[in-house]
Amino acid sequence: MAQEVRGVIAPGKDEPVRVETIVIPDPGPGEAVVRVQACGVCHTDLHYKQGGINDDFPFLLGHEAAGVVESVGENVDEVAPGDFVILNWRAVCGQCRACLRGRPQYCFDTHNAEQKMTLTDGTELSPALGIGAFAEKTLVAAGQCTKVDAQAPATVAGLLGCGVMAGIGAAINTGQVGRGDSVAVIGCGGVGDAAVAGARLAGAAKIIAIDVDDRKLETAKSMGATHTFNSRDDDPVEAVRALTGGFGADVVIEAVGRPETYKQAFYARDLAGTVVLVGVPTPDMKLELPLLDVFGRGGALKSSWYGDCLPSRDFPMLIDLYLQGRLDLAAFVTETVELDQVEHAFERMHEGDVLRSVVVL
Repeated sequence: MAQEVRGVIAPGKDEPVRVETIVIPDPGPGEAVVRVQACGVCHTDLHYKQGGINDDFPFLLGHEAAGVVESVGENVDEVAPGDFVILNWRAVCGQCRACLRGRPQYCFDTHNAEQKMTLTDGTELSPALGIGAFAEKTLVAAGQCTKVDAQAPATVAGLLGCGVMAGIGAAINTGQVGRGDSVAVIGCGGVGDAAVAGARLAGAAKIIAIDVDDRKLETAKSMGATHTFNSRDDDPVEAVRALTGGFGADVVIEAVGRPETYKQAFYARDLAGTVVLVGVPTPDMKLELPLLDVFGRGGALKSSWYGDCLPSRDFPMLIDLYLQGRLDLAAFVTETVELDQVEHAFERMHEGDVLRSVVVL
């Protein structure tokens, strides 16, 4: 029987979000209904509200979430009612050429729930990243649920659903940072700070954080940065080279998503070093680099999509590290808010006042 719950929708481009009654259908084959306990307020949700993703309004916002499985449909064996899970937006198909080659983290046919959640008048909702978790309950594909240790608070566990996983994965999975490496991170928002934390986990010897905001640089220090530079005051390329014997960093992670910062990352890496782009550019952005420099510097230029993560592998591991005291996920949570405070959380995000606001249900 369908349920009615409260949820936050974006009704139209740049319109204020509002709390509405959402209709959640019973789960069909391969689907699950999850009672959401907490959901982080991510920049991607703001992009949806601003029409920067697509124009499939109204959107049911929220995607960085953790909660408890309430019910499942037929043919579900990944999770069961009562499981504590983190939601992800990449339920792998198991049948595409990437999955069949043993690389499910690159699945080319990820999927979401088939049924639609609606408003009470029948208007279909577009769930953010196929999740829609600024709601008391949500309907997802069962493969979007990853069971983890229930000792972890939902307020921190849910952060692995997007930004924190993207940053940690950019360092560990995509950049393959190793013990003793030098790492530079350009852009120290939530994803950049997570990349700093990931580099620390991987055993990097030098972790150089670069931003234009001294507040963010202080936070990066607390996450494990050994050196910080405000690029308003110092040339970041020269700063990185000065700290690495004049050579550049082994891995440079660009967490901004702009051509000018990508160029800085490109020239701040060592010969045969690696550049990882995890910042999300806009469709109009163009990059121009001398092809001879691309050839002459060697190494690798990589893009990191969701930190190249495999949720079934990475989420439980990172939760275990948190419970062991080796990964301070709680440091990413600036404040907790209620459903009707999401618009305010967006304002604080825009002003750079928070690392993460987390909606608690």
